[in-house]
Amino acid sequence: MARVALAPLILLAGGCAWDGPMSSITSASDFSRAILHVYAIITWATAIIGLIVFVALAYILVRFRARPDAPPPSQVRGHTLLELGWTIGPALVLLMIAIPTIQVIFRTETTAAPQGALQVTVRGWQWWWEFRYPDLGVVTANELHLPVGRTVVLHLEGPDVIHSFWVPHLGGKRDVVPGRNNRIVLTPDRAGEHWGQCAEFCGASHANMGMRVITEPAAEFDAWVTRQKADPVEPSGLAADGKAVFAKSACVGCHTIAGVSAGGLGPNLSHFGGRATLAAGMWPNTPDNVAAWVRDPQRLKPGAKMPELGLTEDQAKALAAYLTGLK
Repeated sequence: MARVALAPLILLAGGCAWDGPMSSITSASDFSRAILHVYAIITWATAIIGLIVFVALAYILVRFRARPDAPPPSQVRGHTLLELGWTIGPALVLLMIAIPTIQVIFRTETTAAPQGALQVTVRGWQWWWEFRYPDLGVVTANELHLPVGRTVVLHLEGPDVIHSFWVPHLGGKRDVVPGRNNRIVLTPDRAGEHWGQCAEFCGASHANMGMRVITEPAAEFDAWVTRQKADPVEPSGLAADGKAVFAKSACVGCHTIAGVSAGGLGPNLSHFGGRATLAAGMWPNTPDNVAAWVRDPQRLKPGAKMPELGLTEDQAKALAAYLTGLK
């Protein structure tokens, strides 16, 4: 019985992790730190107001409680000081909240960026994310790499429907709208892996449209860029058979692999094996998962637009060996 009673408490405590992968109260950039500053002001103001109200309420309940044989209390019709107090007091509280809020809004909506800022084009597709580094000649999908300490300008584009870019550790949400170029300017301030999610309903597989943002020291970021710009290594053995399967299947019509295909409808796979996850962050990027994915994508990600390719189990394993070897 005691275990049954404790189970809900354990589950509740488990949901209160401070530094969870999508915690909105953990900061990893100047953008999110500015937002948390406003949150802190509002939280403390609310806590102080709540404390004052509950203390005053407790005092009133005790001081003016009904007593046997007590005469009726005096009736007050209007009180100038009270009227002024509960008019001026809330106005001052709102002013105290409004000033830093407006300052942060102007700061986070800025379109100015310092010289040398890293430019990244973020494109939200149904149901995956494309990241382009125009100054570096790098294109990748679902995993965004950013250097710590360098200002980044994210240009948000929506090629199909409205999405919303949301990485809680890095800052607030911002819509990705077709025909409109929204921007986020931020500077990552600590290394780590930060989860993100589309926050605007965009269709059948909206809930499965995740991403990973890896913030890393400048040297590690430069090494990653070098790997992304290198040509894929020529495969051998089972992976070579997988390359032949890829070249003969419908994959080439949607996916780009440097030197092999130039499709534009699906994620760039040139260095697919270097990513930690597949299917927009849903599954670990392992040969078994990739083989299951190419055989039956709907089972792993319901609503995905990738068609069934009609591959045999051996073809799927060969293709998985090829794709996971693209690092």
